[in-house]
Amino acid sequence: MSGTLYVVPTPIGNLGDISKRMADTLALADFIAAEDTRVTVKLLNHLGLRKPMTPYHRHNQDTAGPAILERLQAGESCALVTDAGTPAISDPGEDLVALCAGAGVPVCAIPGPCALSTALSVAGLPTARFTFEGFLPQNKKNRRARLDALRGEERTMVFYEAPHKLAATLEELAQVLGEDRRAVLCRELTKLHEEILRATLGELAETFRQREPRGEFVLVVDGSDPVQEEAGDPQAALERVAALREQGCSLKQAAAQAAEEFGLKRRDLYEMALGKR
Repeated sequence: MSGTLYVVPTPIGNLGDISKRMADTLALADFIAAEDTRVTVKLLNHLGLRKPMTPYHRHNQDTAGPAILERLQAGESCALVTDAGTPAISDPGEDLVALCAGAGVPVCAIPGPCALSTALSVAGLPTARFTFEGFLPQNKKNRRARLDALRGEERTMVFYEAPHKLAATLEELAQVLGEDRRAVLCRELTKLHEEILRATLGELAETFRQREPRGEFVLVVDGSDPVQEEAGDPQAALERVAALREQGCSLKQAAAQAAEEFGLKRRDLYEMALGKR
């Protein structure tokens, strides 16, 4: 019988955020698959745990993934962790989860810290619908293509960014999405020097022309205003109704067709044709 892959979040800054269930899962797992064992050992020391660890990251996932799967299929249980936050969210852990799921190995998620949801919860921007963009492409051409595709995005957008790229990213976003677009920049979430900057993209870009970015950043950007389609000319629509009537259409059929052609409400046009409006 195969073991279970446990997806275990780790604190994104404050060690006090680790839950009892997260700690218990790390204690019970046969081994831990860690993004950086040097980082994870600090967490284990904090919890008073000693556990076998194996590295799993984007540079070794092609070989490490199958090796971890083999151990799981042999009956061992594994806790998958990243350096901070929830594994498999903008993280190579997604490939290990897919590999295990495809092989029929049970995968169990342990709820916990995630920079994405933490930033959204304090941003004060619409959260009913949002899109997570993670890290933008490093290639300049691909990066610009991605930003161009987001010009008309109406949902709130969430980005992760490294400090050495933040200033350039803010400049590009202001250029593509508009300097007046509302945004919230979250720095060092849950840590001692946590900072929430609420401004426009243009103002944030200006700030980091003068200031060196330090720490981990999550950027939340307001979506584009919905495109309002212009309604057609009611008088022209009524003339179209009359022409369709002459062709043999009933008033109801003519109003429905003309309303669709002119972007008007069918009922409104029908009542106008009847003289009720």
